[in-house]
Amino acid sequence: MRLIARLLALLAATVLAAQPVAAQSILRDAETEAFLDEISAPLIEAAGLEPENVDIVLINDPTINAFVAGGQAVYIHSGLIEAADSAEEVQGVIAHELGHITGGHVLRYGEGAAAATKISLLSMIAGIGAALAGAGDAAMGIMMAGQQAAMGKFLAFSRTQESSADFAGAEYLSKAGISGRGSLSFFGKLLNQEFRYGYSQSDEAGFYRTHPLSGDRISALREVYEKDPAWNRPANAHNQDHFERVKAKLVGYISKPSATLRDYPETDQSVPALYARAYAYHQNARVDLALAAADQLLAIDPDDPYFLELKGQVLLESGRPEEALDPLRRATELTNAEPLIAGLFGHALIATEDKDNYEEAERVLRAAVGRDRRNPFAWYQLGVVYAERGDTARARLASAEQQVMSGQYGLALRSAQAAEAGLDRGTPDWIRAQDIGMQARALIERQCEMERGRNCAPG
Repeated sequence: MRLIARLLALLAATVLAAQPVAAQSILRDAETEAFLDEISAPLIEAAGLEPENVDIVLINDPTINAFVAGGQAVYIHSGLIEAADSAEEVQGVIAHELGHITGGHVLRYGEGAAAATKISLLSMIAGIGAALAGAGDAAMGIMMAGQQAAMGKFLAFSRTQESSADFAGAEYLSKAGISGRGSLSFFGKLLNQEFRYGYSQSDEAGFYRTHPLSGDRISALREVYEKDPAWNRPANAHNQDHFERVKAKLVGYISKPSATLRDYPETDQSVPALYARAYAYHQNARVDLALAAADQLLAIDPDDPYFLELKGQVLLESGRPEEALDPLRRATELTNAEPLIAGLFGHALIATEDKDNYEEAERVLRAAVGRDRRNPFAWYQLGVVYAERGDTARARLASAEQQVMSGQYGLALRSAQAAEAGLDRGTPDWIRAQDIGMQARALIERQCEMERGRNCAPG
């Protein structure tokens, strides 16, 4: 039984590795999302999918990784963006992950797991038979061989899927007219990392891997890429400039300020460096320096909405919401009420504690959640507005929206039930309260099934 348990643990780990989103935080930033949407759109179209139906999601995780976990969504770790040196490297990764989506690989993981489990169970039965016949050593050998065969079966299945995604990604890059140089460059980074950590590149070591050896992947793909008409096509300068901005912004936001200031010293007056230092100073509560960097950026381009957003964010989070209104209002106007920026503006209006600003805040926040319902922060702020004016039912509905997205399913269920009781029957908000209640109940039941032993009756 211990052998079977080990195999099942491997399979469980594989499934969990494919869907770690629930245990990690999603990073949301208007400029970064616009960049990822822009560079992925031609690849998504090349894959025969609709760009508006595919999400590129940034996960706060320092490891170099990307994955798909069902549906049409590609999850990219922040560590991958930090490790990349170009927009084309990120595009190579996205193209590969799109290959997993179009190949239905997440759905087919069950096929590989089922085949491996079947082998393992058969070997266990044979081993038990040998043990009952008195051949204890033979029984152990049979079961160990069966476990190894089962693991090999599953890992070979996984490597086949990865190779398939590699070549599908190469096809999508070609159709989009994007050179494969970035893809090969990123695989080179992975290979260097394997060398650094002492991972063997031997065929025997490759047998125990979920992915093909990086050296083999580079060799196979180089042959394909070098024959492609796009191989010598120069990189898109606009995409590269945008990449360097969002990478610096990300580094400034998630890295230790000392590391950011080392990598982007004061002598560097480029836009990415000013961006990175502004966030590093803000982390260190050096409001004067953060605002000075924001003003330097605005001197370069006073109508850049993301520079305006930065200044407004620093002012708001430093306890100066009244001063944050002008830059955030302007950023909202310039982006046609981009939901994340509009949500920040709505928060600033509420933070002034001026009741005259609440009507504008409600209008801005309703528009934000109307365009992007997956914004728990904006829902929370909208709930504050409703509560302030005594609309308890809609305040509870807004809370339910925020809670279900934040994984607080029990609270979401209770808030939805309270909202439903206070709203007019048959109205859109009443129907939405019902929907959230059913969604929260289903999520509670699923969570309970995964955590056996709990009382799974949602209250």
